[in-house]
Amino acid sequence: MNEYFKSIILKRTGASSLFEKEIIQELWSGYGKILRIGLKNASVKSVVVKHVQLPININHPRGWNTDIGHQRKIKSYDVETTWYARYSDYCTARLPKCLAIGRHDDEVLLMLEDLDEAGYPIRKETVTWKEISSCLFWLAQFHASYLGKNPEGLWEIGTYWNLGTRPQELAVLDDHKLKIAATAIDEKLNSCKYKTFVHGDAKLANFCFAKDGKVGGVDYQYVGGGCGMKDVAYFIGSCLSESECERLEEKILDTYFDYLQSEMIERNEMLEAEWRSLYKVAWADFHRFLKGWSPSHWKINSYSERVTKEVMNSL
Repeated sequence: MNEYFKSIILKRTGASSLFEKEIIQELWSGYGKILRIGLKNASVKSVVVKHVQLPININHPRGWNTDIGHQRKIKSYDVETTWYARYSDYCTARLPKCLAIGRHDDEVLLMLEDLDEAGYPIRKETVTWKEISSCLFWLAQFHASYLGKNPEGLWEIGTYWNLGTRPQELAVLDDHKLKIAATAIDEKLNSCKYKTFVHGDAKLANFCFAKDGKVGGVDYQYVGGGCGMKDVAYFIGSCLSESECERLEEKILDTYFDYLQSEMIERNEMLEAEWRSLYKVAWADFHRFLKGWSPSHWKINSYSERVTKEVMNSL
């Protein structure tokens, strides 16, 4: 980390010195690191720093080393800084407070509250229904915070798999019927009357758990406009088996909408009816991306195939 960024951290926290405690995560394709920085003589023991550095050589884990992908990632980091600077304070869901944003040449620094220190130190690879419910409550809070808002400076259409940003994955999709239906699925999902901001990457790995079961969410690179069902379907697909996805489908939607209605100023049955009808469409939309991007991915299963066929038949 350069001295300019170190000076920002020291000035903002009032620490006398800092040190790198650990690398939490290498950013996708070598675009930098997420670090936990220890502090001496400060009001907090540590902060989390997202340090974005554009790579000299792009090395995508699945071989998608293209300029389209490069530009998409650059924009995603711009979106995240915009999100923290302009929109995060309006969110009622728990997320790390942004303590500072710094830029130097082609590098970006996001200094964030350390959710581990704030009481959310647990990460989950498997979840109970109670934990799923907590995440659905978080999503409901997030979506309720931005209903009807204009995502200026963010992605016009949120999620990292949005069809408009993934032409290459569509081009290599070998499911001919799904390839033909992709645009209609996209249009049906994005022409909904009721829109909010979606998180855009609401997988289980992006939720931090407290001992009492509450959750905080991280990673806001793909926040943008859209239907909240995108986040719900994607989250469920990240943590349940195909049999559980099918068996719990009604319970998942009932739980989410109970939370969403309770978070809104007044009940909106028309919104709920519209979004419920788009849950499977959102599922099919991600399935379309996955089959082009990584045809052997574990999330491609018989439930996803059945849901997608049902959606295509209904178009």
